[in-house]
Amino acid sequence: MIYFDHNATTPLDDRVLDAMLPFLTTFYGNPSSLYRHGRVAGSAIDAAREQLSALLGVQPGQIIFTSGGTEANNLALATLAPQAGLAVSAIEHPSIIEPALHLKSTGHELTLLNVDANGLITQDAIDEVIRLKPGLVSIMLANNETGVVQHVAHYADQLRAQGIKVHTDAVQALGKIPVNFNRLGTHLMSLSSHKIYGPKGCGALVFEKSVEIKPILLGGNQEQGFRAGTENVAAIVGFGKAAELAKNELAERHAYLLKLRKLLEHGLSAIPGLTIFAEQAERLPNTVQMGIHGIDGEMLLMQLDQKNIAVSSGSACASGQREPSPVLVAMGIEPSDAKSAIRISLGETNTEAEVIEFIKQLTSLTIKG
Repeated sequence: MIYFDHNATTPLDDRVLDAMLPFLTTFYGNPSSLYRHGRVAGSAIDAAREQLSALLGVQPGQIIFTSGGTEANNLALATLAPQAGLAVSAIEHPSIIEPALHLKSTGHELTLLNVDANGLITQDAIDEVIRLKPGLVSIMLANNETGVVQHVAHYADQLRAQGIKVHTDAVQALGKIPVNFNRLGTHLMSLSSHKIYGPKGCGALVFEKSVEIKPILLGGNQEQGFRAGTENVAAIVGFGKAAELAKNELAERHAYLLKLRKLLEHGLSAIPGLTIFAEQAERLPNTVQMGIHGIDGEMLLMQLDQKNIAVSSGSACASGQREPSPVLVAMGIEPSDAKSAIRISLGETNTEAEVIEFIKQLTSLTIKG
C-alpha cells in the first residue's frame, strides 16, 4: 500500500516500539506504587517528560501527559475562567471548535477569527479580539488539512501585551517544523504522540507556570494533580522516544519531506482543473490539499483506495461527513470546490517512486472521470 495519510496517523517507529515493549511486559507496575516495579515505571515517565521537554525547550514540570491531542485541547479550554470570553480561529480542529461551542452554550462569549484566502488569520481579526479582550485565544500552529502555518509568535506577542492568554494546537506541527514553546510565546500548547511516529492514546498539554490549570479529570494526584488516572506508561515512554527521535532527526526529515512535496506538486501541476489549496502560503513540508474541479473528493478517495493508495478527504476526526470542509469554506472556497478536496500527507518512509506512482494513478483516474 502507498500510505499518504500521515496527518491522520503515522506508523509506529520500530525504535519507539522497542522502547515501549519492556513496559508492556516486564515493568507493568503502577507508577504510583512505591515498590520497585512501580518506581521503575514512574522513572520511565520522568524520563519521557525530559525527552519531550528537550524537544520543546521547556522544563519537564511544564508537561501534563494526556490521552491525546483532543484531551489536551479540551483541558486547555477548560482553563478558561468562568464567564470569560473565548476566541478561536475558524479553521481549528473539531477538538477545539466543539468544546468552544459547548462553552458558548454555557454562557461564554465566543468569537471566531477570520482567515484569508490562504487560510491565514488576519491582522484585522486579531485587532478585533484585542478590542473584545477574551480570556483565552486559541490559534493552531499548523492546519491539519491545508498544512498552513500560522504566525502564532507574532500574534501571541500582541495578545500577551493586552493580558490575553493564548493557546496553540501544535499537534500537526510537532516533528515537522521547529516547535519551541518559549519562542512561540503562548501560555498553553497541545501535542499528540501518534503524529510523530509514536503510539496512539498519548498526548500532552504544555503550560506556562503562570497559568492556573483547571483539571477535567478528577480522582487522583497523577500528573501533578492536573490529570487524574493511572498513566499509560508504555505509551508515554513511546511518546518520549518519538520526541527524542524528532529532535535528533528534524532537519533531515524536513528536507526529505519538502523534496517529496515539491516532486508531488510538480506532477499535480500537469493535471487539468487541479487546484492546490493555500499554495502560496507557508505550509508544512509534507502536506498538500488539492481539488479537481467537477470531481467529488470522497469518490476519488475510494477510487484511489481501490488502487491501494491511502489519502484523506480532510480531518480524520470529521470523516464520513458529506458537508464541505469548514476549513476551506472559511477560506472562501466555493462549497462545490471544497467537496472536491483530498489531502496528501507524506511521511518519512514514503519514496519518490510512490509519489510518481500516485501521480500516474491520479492522472489516469482523472482522465477516465
